[in-house]
Amino acid sequence: MSKRLIGGSADMSERFAAVARYSKKIRASEYILSNACNIRCEGCWFFDGGHDTATKEVKDLGLIRDFIAQEVARGVNTALLIGGEPTLFPLRIAEYVAQMERVTISTNGLKPFPVAGFENVAVAVTLFGGGPTDDKLRAIRPNGTRFTGLFETALHNYRADPRAHFIYAINEEGIDHMDETVDRIAQNGNGVTFNFYSAYGTDDPLRISSQPRLLEAAHRVAEKYPEVCTSPKVYIDAMITGKTPWGEFGYDVCPSISVDHPIHKERLANGNPALDKFNAWAPDLKTTQFCCTSGKCEGCRDSQAVYSWLLKSAARFAKSDLGIEGWVELAESYWSQFVWSPYFKAKRQPTNESQKRVIDILPA
Repeated sequence: MSKRLIGGSADMSERFAAVARYSKKIRASEYILSNACNIRCEGCWFFDGGHDTATKEVKDLGLIRDFIAQEVARGVNTALLIGGEPTLFPLRIAEYVAQMERVTISTNGLKPFPVAGFENVAVAVTLFGGGPTDDKLRAIRPNGTRFTGLFETALHNYRADPRAHFIYAINEEGIDHMDETVDRIAQNGNGVTFNFYSAYGTDDPLRISSQPRLLEAAHRVAEKYPEVCTSPKVYIDAMITGKTPWGEFGYDVCPSISVDHPIHKERLANGNPALDKFNAWAPDLKTTQFCCTSGKCEGCRDSQAVYSWLLKSAARFAKSDLGIEGWVELAESYWSQFVWSPYFKAKRQPTNESQKRVIDILPA
């Protein structure tokens, strides 16, 4: 990228070269670690879509080890482990840590994840709506009984844990709780990235009655907590509206599809980029899933999918009013979520009451 495209700034030119080089190094795939989970969220794409019964999970650590070796040989160096609930199976996670350069797990937060041996594993903690909405949608045991305090439990389990980053699905119902929710995450010593809550059981899951109000709230809170929130304006706009100056998010442009799934032959030939080497693997370690999430594109604004779309659009940033500077800031912000990334900034300061937790969990 020439200096002309980045305003002639030597500093910006160097930043672009560095983050572009790092981004190109990442070859990620997603792995459903298990069919088991310790809660049953309302509208969960995994259970509601029957993914938990579609394939039989591999439990043998030797077979898992061999599969990971095959993935490394395929060129994959970054693993996203989802479920089910990954924290129920630390020995399986350890197999990925032993062979993959970078590992991230996605958790509901109900169970703490060990530190010893997993110091460099990024922990993405799910949160929905803020306030009472999180318990309403997620605090449901597998037997159907409800409980309270899931967010409080997650905060306790990951207090002052630099690995933990909340993936906070925002929605209109929770606007009045956004400030308090992000403040609690900040005081807990964790980071946060916004996701977008798609309403369950509706004909138009992405419809919101006041898009400008949600946008304003998300921008305001992100600006209020710049050391904690890794959601830049361009990402927030794309996530909530589904649009950028150059196009609209959807199947035809989403890069987070399984490249070895035969259904995507025409999509991969349409000229829009896909994530190199990316597959989403079912728990049988043989079946490739449609994509990184439910496969229901009409209701999807998955944070990782939207981010991947933007990260694959550097040339379009350069040609738009956002400029390549906008892409650099987006890319640096995205990579700062992960404790294994050189862009991770461990500058979130825990409150005094969290200091003992810091001593307890961090390696010597």
